[in-house]
Amino acid sequence: MFAQLTDKIDYNKLELQILEFWEKENIFNQSVDLRKGKKIFSFFEGPPTANGRPGLHHIMSRTLKDAFCRYKTMKGFYVPRKAGWDTHGLP
Repeated sequence: MFAQLTDKIDYNKLELQILEFWEKENIFNQSVDLRKGKKIFSFFEGPPTANGRPGLHHIMSRTLKDAFCRYKTMKGFYVPRKAGWDTHGLP
């Protein structure tokens, strides 16, 4: 029965609708702004291509970093995101 139900769902269309809603309502920025003044969780993150072409390991590390940021946000921390600060000594 579950297989019959999921066969009728257009996952691509659903994903686009959710993305449109998040963009229209500015959900990501709201999730950050609502926590201003709370305890901060942050770490410095470098751009994935500071010194070469991007590789699979860049995707893996960005995914893990994003998971930690999302988790800490859900736990109530203020988690500002600013990529590109750890660039091997570059300003």
